[in-house]
Amino acid sequence: MSNIGISAMHIQLLNNDRVIMYDRTDFGPSNISLPDGKCRNNPNDLALKVDCTAHSVEYDVSTNSVRPLMVQTDVWCSSGSVNSDGSLVQTGGFNDGEHMVRVVKPCSTCDWQEMGNNLIQSRWYSTNHILPDGRQIIIGGRKAFNYEFYPKTASTSNVFSLPFLQQTNNPREENNLFPFVFLNVDGNLFIFANDRAILLDYKTNTVVKTFPQIPGGDPRNYPSSGSAVLLPLKNLRSQTVQAEVLVCGGAPRGSYPKADKGEFLGALNTCGRITITDPNPQWTMETMPLARTMGDMVILPNGNVLIINGAASGTAGWQIARNPVLSPVIYRPDNPSDSRFEVQNPNAIPRMYHSTAVLLRDGRVLVGGSNPNELYNFTGVLFPTDLSLEAFSPSYLDQESANLRPRIISPASHLKYTYGQRVDIRFTASGLLNTDLVKVTMVAPGFNTHSFTMNQRMLVLPRSGMVRQVGRFVYQISCVFPKSGIFAPPGYYLLFVVHQDIPSEAIWVRIQ
Repeated sequence: MSNIGISAMHIQLLNNDRVIMYDRTDFGPSNISLPDGKCRNNPNDLALKVDCTAHSVEYDVSTNSVRPLMVQTDVWCSSGSVNSDGSLVQTGGFNDGEHMVRVVKPCSTCDWQEMGNNLIQSRWYSTNHILPDGRQIIIGGRKAFNYEFYPKTASTSNVFSLPFLQQTNNPREENNLFPFVFLNVDGNLFIFANDRAILLDYKTNTVVKTFPQIPGGDPRNYPSSGSAVLLPLKNLRSQTVQAEVLVCGGAPRGSYPKADKGEFLGALNTCGRITITDPNPQWTMETMPLARTMGDMVILPNGNVLIINGAASGTAGWQIARNPVLSPVIYRPDNPSDSRFEVQNPNAIPRMYHSTAVLLRDGRVLVGGSNPNELYNFTGVLFPTDLSLEAFSPSYLDQESANLRPRIISPASHLKYTYGQRVDIRFTASGLLNTDLVKVTMVAPGFNTHSFTMNQRMLVLPRSGMVRQVGRFVYQISCVFPKSGIFAPPGYYLLFVVHQDIPSEAIWVRIQ
C-alpha cells in the first residue's frame, strides 16, 4: 500500500487481523484526516495545537485499507503490549504523553481510549512485557532507571529501582534504551541493555544472575539499535526447558556522537547467542553476511528468524544513518553454525530509523515506516518520509511449496483453552505428507518499534501421539498447550501447523 497517511513507527497485530500503527502527534499534519470533521485540540502540542489529521491508523489486512484513529497525547517513542483480553495497552511517550496509558480494543469501530496519567515515572523509550499473571511490567526509559507495573495493585503501586539501567547508561549516548526483555522459563526476566544482561526476579526486585558481557563490548540497544529475539521454546515437557537469546547487529561504541558530526561508522556484523538457562552461560558469536544497525528480527512460523530493515553505517536518530541494507536475511537457528544465514532478495525502499516489521497470520511479514526527518518531509532530504506498507513473503509462500502447505480445518479460530489442555488439530495437505516433519507452533504477536519486538515469543507444542490420517488428504495431530503462564503468558496467540518448514495460515487461540 503506497500511502497509509502516517509513518508506521509503532506497530501491533491484533486478533481481528488488523494492525494498529501510530507515529507521533507533534509532527505537524499527517496525510490522513480524522473522520467526521473531528480535530484534536491540545494546547500542550509542540507542533499544532489544533490538528484535524490522524497520527494513528488501523490497517485491515484482508481489505488492504486503513481507518484513521485518534490519539490525544504524544505517543512518540512509546511502548506497549497486548493484554490477555486482546486489547493493546500502550504506555508513555513524549511531552504530555510520558505518564499516559492508552488502550485500543480489537473491533471495527473502536478507537483509542486515554486512561490518564497512570504511570508513576515518565516513560520514554521503555520496554513492556506481559507477565504470567497477565499484568504488564514497564522497564526503563530515558532517565528512568526503574520499573513499574500496569495495572497497579496494593503491593505494586510504586516504582522499583533497577541500578543495572544506571550502570549501562553511557554519557551523551545512552545505548540502554528500549532494553531487550524476555520472560525466562524460570519466571524471571532476562534484561539486556547496552552490552550486558541480568536475570531479574521482579517479584523481589533481586538480580539473580549477571551474564557475561557480550564479546566485543559494543552496544546493542537504542540508539546503537541492534535487535534481539528469544529463540523458539521447545521440549516443553522435559524436566529442564532450554531458553536461548539471539542478539544481532548494532553500532560500535561512539557511533551516535560521531554520526551527529557527520562521521558514519560501519554497523556491527555480529550476532551473540546465549543459553540463558545454563548454569554457566557463555556467548557464542556468529558473523552475519551483512552488517546492520536498526534491523528488525521477526520469528517466522517455522522457527526461523527474519532479519530485515536497517542501515550499514551510522546509527538510529534523525538523518544520522547511511547505506540502507535492502536485503533481508533468514537465520536458521537449528542449522549447523556455518550454514545458518541466507541472504534474501532485496526490496527497493530504504527502511531505516523508525521502520517496523510484524508477522501476519498468513505468514507474510508486514513492513513499514522509515522516517529520518522532522515533520512529514517528502523532498529535499536524503531519505524522505515514507508512508508506504509492503509485505515480505518468505520462500515458504512460493508456489512450488503449495502442495506441501497444510491448511487447518479444525478447531475454529478464536477458541479459548486452558494451560495443559490437549487439542486435536485437523489439517489438509494435498502432497505427500512426511509425518515426522510436522510440528505445531504458537506465536505471541509482539509490539514492534525501534528495532525490537516486545513480547514476541514462539513455542513448539509437544505432540501427543503420532500424526494420523483421518480422511483423503486429511490428517490429525494432537498437541498439548503449555502448562503455565511462565511458558506462555495469558492471551491470544497465532497457532500454525508446519510441514517440512512450510507453515499453514494460522488460527487464533486464546490461552488463560
